[in-house]
Amino acid sequence: MQIWIDADACPKMIKDILFRVAERTKIITTLVANQYLQTPPSRYIKLLQVHSGFDVADNAIVKNLNADDLVITGDIPLAYEVICKGGHAINHRGERYTEDNIRDRLNMRDFMDTLRGSGIDTGGPSALNSRDIQAFANQLDNFLTQQLSENE
Repeated sequence: MQIWIDADACPKMIKDILFRVAERTKIITTLVANQYLQTPPSRYIKLLQVHSGFDVADNAIVKNLNADDLVITGDIPLAYEVICKGGHAINHRGERYTEDNIRDRLNMRDFMDTLRGSGIDTGGPSALNSRDIQAFANQLDNFLTQQLSENE
């Protein structure tokens, strides 16, 4: 299992948690971004820098993803592709995308996109807060505990 981070929009606090997890669990963790990102020196933390462009980073994640890998993303279409390929996805607020909920999330995203396209201001997501960060850390820990115990 590897962890893939859709890193261009991933908050620093979330990346910091993932860096500590990579060291603690010795799981290869790869940030995928269209710009250079500073990472701590580690044999478990990698950067895959891709060209700029629409969905280039997402496509690189899907291309390199193996079944049972974990992807950290707030991008619902990417999460959908990850799940279709047998992977797992968690957003940086601690919500785990699953086969049971991803279609509803994708439909809601498309609906909101249609509203925005017709000129309706739907607002954006609220700022990441300490509860979100704790929810992410808890969901990540629960997921990894489950995955690592199944692989023993």
